[in-house]
Amino acid sequence: MSDEHPIERVAVVSFERNAETGRELEAAIDSELRTATRFTYEEGIFQRLWDRDAIVAVMASGIVVRKIASLLEDKWSDPAVVAVDSDCTWAVPIVGGHHGGNRLAESLTAVGAVPAETTATEAAGKQAVEARAEALSARIETPDSTVATNLAVLQEELGPVERLDGPRAVLVSEDVTVLQRSTSPGIVLGTGCRTGTDAATCRRAWLDAMEALDRDVSDVEFVATGTLKADEPGLQEAAAKLDLGLVAFEKKTLAEFAGPSESKAPELVGWPGIAEASAIAGGRNHELIAPKTQFEEEVTVAVGR
Repeated sequence: MSDEHPIERVAVVSFERNAETGRELEAAIDSELRTATRFTYEEGIFQRLWDRDAIVAVMASGIVVRKIASLLEDKWSDPAVVAVDSDCTWAVPIVGGHHGGNRLAESLTAVGAVPAETTATEAAGKQAVEARAEALSARIETPDSTVATNLAVLQEELGPVERLDGPRAVLVSEDVTVLQRSTSPGIVLGTGCRTGTDAATCRRAWLDAMEALDRDVSDVEFVATGTLKADEPGLQEAAAKLDLGLVAFEKKTLAEFAGPSESKAPELVGWPGIAEASAIAGGRNHELIAPKTQFEEEVTVAVGR
């Protein structure tokens, strides 16, 4: 995960009158990757549940803010808290947006809730350093640096994460975010898709690409795409179901790592070809090992390392 606070245990808190909505959210959140438990609201409930990884509260955001204000200590240790209205129209990360709250809010699209993300990078359609670290299965060793590096993300000045293999000693300044990889490097699935492509199609395309290389999901480090496609629900859902991170690269970065195959993307959307460029940009060696292939005219996949 991106930090030491993975979202594995989620509490869903609702008033008794909204018990049905609470149960619906509990069912939507509970999966192989996390457990969700519903609780009926009573005085002191937030304090008792503060050791959970995240809390989803079915109530007005103002109520949530007042109830958790005195409990907040540090964004790196506090649970993520998301407020959802009783009609499941909005999912609002109140705290911990970069530490699981945004991701949790996005998962609630399954029940029709629209994620209302107010963190600056997400509001601008960009991927924060914390999200990149999570997708890379890495831990942030220098948390105080993320303010500066996320500002660089907003200004499109950060570029891809630099990879340094040891043994090596590295001296960095206070505005450099250091990520410690917790898994061995593997292949990167660079991918693009048509707008509205469903998760099942994305998943089949990736599995076909891996099968052609005699690889499986355990060999994949993460899925890479461009910020142009980062909000596609199908891509997000397919990556989540395969327990893979999704890394999004800005247009400027993809232009620096453009692939060898011809692409209609520059003419149609003004971007480099996303599949090959993101596979090359994301790979540890910036090497393309399988050129792009198209699946059912919906998904394009290339493989890098």
